Amino acid sequence: MIARAWDSNPRVIKFPRKHQRSSSANGLRRQKRDWVIPPINVPENSRGPFPQMLVRIRSDQDLEKGIRYSITGAGADQPPIDVYNIDPVHGKMFVTRPLDREERASYHLRAHAVDMNGNKVESPIDLYIYVIDMNDNRPEFQNQVYNGSVAEGSKPGTLVMQVTANDSDDDTTANGMVRYRILSQTPHMPIPNMFTINSETGDIFTVAAGLDREKVSQYTIIVQATDMEGNLNFGLSNTATALISVTDINDNPPELTARTFSGEVPENRVNVVVANLTVIDRDQPHSPNWAAQYRIASGDPQGHFLIRTNPVNNDGMVTVVKPVDYEQNRAFMLTVIVSNKAPLASGIQSSLQSSAGVTISVQDVNEPPVFPSNPKSIRFEEGVPAGTTLTVFAAQDPDLFIHQTVRYSKLSDPANWLRINRTNGQITTMAVLDRESMYVRNNIYEATFLAADNGSPPASGTGTLQIHLIDVNDNAPVLLPKEAQVCERASPRSRVNITASDADADPHVGPFVFELPSYPPSVRRNWTASRISGDYAQLRLRIPYLDAGVYDVPIIVSDSGNPPLSNRSMIKVKVCPCDDNGDCTTTGAVAAAGLGTGAIIAILICIIILLTMVLVFVMWMKRREKERQAKPLLIDPEDDVRDNILKYDEEGGGEEDQDYDLSQLQQPEALDHIICKPTGVRRVDERPVIAESQYPVRPSLPHPGDIGDFINDGLRAADNDPTAPPYDSLLVFDYEGSGSTAGSVSSLNSSSSGDQDYDYLNDWGPRFKKLADLYGGGDDD
Repeated sequence: MIARAWDSNPRVIKFPRKHQRSSSANGLRRQKRDWVIPPINVPENSRGPFPQMLVRIRSDQDLEKGIRYSITGAGADQPPIDVYNIDPVHGKMFVTRPLDREERASYHLRAHAVDMNGNKVESPIDLYIYVIDMNDNRPEFQNQVYNGSVAEGSKPGTLVMQVTANDSDDDTTANGMVRYRILSQTPHMPIPNMFTINSETGDIFTVAAGLDREKVSQYTIIVQATDMEGNLNFGLSNTATALISVTDINDNPPELTARTFSGEVPENRVNVVVANLTVIDRDQPHSPNWAAQYRIASGDPQGHFLIRTNPVNNDGMVTVVKPVDYEQNRAFMLTVIVSNKAPLASGIQSSLQSSAGVTISVQDVNEPPVFPSNPKSIRFEEGVPAGTTLTVFAAQDPDLFIHQTVRYSKLSDPANWLRINRTNGQITTMAVLDRESMYVRNNIYEATFLAADNGSPPASGTGTLQIHLIDVNDNAPVLLPKEAQVCERASPRSRVNITASDADADPHVGPFVFELPSYPPSVRRNWTASRISGDYAQLRLRIPYLDAGVYDVPIIVSDSGNPPLSNRSMIKVKVCPCDDNGDCTTTGAVAAAGLGTGAIIAILICIIILLTMVLVFVMWMKRREKERQAKPLLIDPEDDVRDNILKYDEEGGGEEDQDYDLSQLQQPEALDHIICKPTGVRRVDERPVIAESQYPVRPSLPHPGDIGDFINDGLRAADNDPTAPPYDSLLVFDYEGSGSTAGSVSSLNSSSSGDQDYDYLNDWGPRFKKLADLYGGGDDD
């Protein structure tokens, strides 16, 4: 109907006329528009037909000249293109397709009028097109499923959650105004309407009391959103699901399943579970409202037990954390109280079943002997003789109600100094105790002993004995250093600082006393020792000059013990000539090493003689090499006296019963077939009648390095020369030719003679026994 109305009575929009008015002051002109063009409203989702005329654009000058109309802007010549167009002659503007306000709510176009030459006739006018909204969109929930929660026992009016639906239609009209309502609630406990919803905001509240998680843990609510301000007759609707979880509060105290529990534990055992306490809590499992905590209210003043909670099933595990002694406590009566980690909700009282009694029985076991003092420390002076009694290191058996015998043995004695009595634990020495031993650490010697009873099963305990050894002055000081070096002329640098080391401890060490002995007299005549400090002295030359060499200077060192100990030590002093800096020269160092001038000259002469002998030997080797090269390397073939296989004469026929091809051994009647034989096929039992091969010629003066090559070349030539002797190879000589007048010896028969006696072969020994067996004893055959 609107389209037909527009077609019959189109709205005409004219270009505004311009009025000109002169200014009285300066004659300027001012222009003013006649009116403001109202916007064009177009409903969305129009069904057409298209194109559908909207308005007509007209200029007052179209009666005077030909006018051409056009429109520009988004929707015409800019994206989206061709939504609107205009008849250029009559100025009718059309919409070409249905509009969607949710895609674009308005358009801004400009209309133009030009003459036939394209000259502007009118100023462009602005056209504003607004798309009128229609209720063509349903409300859409932001989520299809909403999750909320509320604590059990909440009061009415408690906010639970909020649901939100959006409508793409114009929210300033009823098309986009959404209203909410609850369609259903599942389950209907304790009443069907436990919740309500704010129709405008979508907030969901509780409207009744009685939420109990232990009965209903979750509610499912179907919420409907309708536009047109909730008008169910004209509005569009949509639904969503709200899942409301009832959260747990600690409204159920834990309850023990029994009033009394019992268990037993062997004495001296720790970290073992002796009893298991079971509990029931109806709150949400594995939450602080469900997790149990156990406390021992009485019966364990010394803290032998601790109750740990099993995180899987919430049971209480009574655990021994401190060893119990059967001889002191045979049983424990504990009072246990259980509670939750989270406090009980307001108004909830503890249950009478939150406490119970636990009886723990202690089992007696065979305990190992115990040393009262472990480790036990004693003090003795070092050097006590073997067989000295040091102490009694006895152990006690804790099993007071069982009579048992304790025996002792040595477990660890690094230096093997001690012995223990097996029955009473008395410790005696087997060797002298030495504080300076490698087995003593910080003046303390440790040994470990074992005490074992005869229980069933046997038990044993160990004890450590610490012997603090008091030092005595039993080690003389030792001079340091052992070697030194000074200049042969007395100077401030011809001095040696000496000290001493003592294995003893204070006060049996320094200050030390250094002195030179009176014998031999040369010591005090050549040297002097002066004290520098308590532990150091200085050794220097007494005379102005001392010959270079090595001198053993004896020095007597005494410590400060009571009584003091002395030691005569030797220091090897090297005296040598020195340079200006006081350093020993090279010659001086050799001289100081104990070698005089004569010895040095003798060494040099020996070195010269050795070098001369080496030179003579080298010259002799070179001369011998030259003589060897001058000799001929190969001998003349006529002088060759090497053995050859010679052919004498045939001896006639031989073994004709052998089937051998011996044609190679037969005497040839002519040599033509040999000379004409191809290479590689020849007789090897006689010298071939062919030209001799050419051997390499040795140079007159060969280089020593070429001798090996020359010999190898000659060897290869001889190997390939068919005329070179010897002409030997593996030959067969059992064929003797044909027609022998002698006949074959195989016709002889030794058995034809019967009067030959071979019994004497038995007397020739074991080597002829086999032969005697073959030819003797003919009668037996």
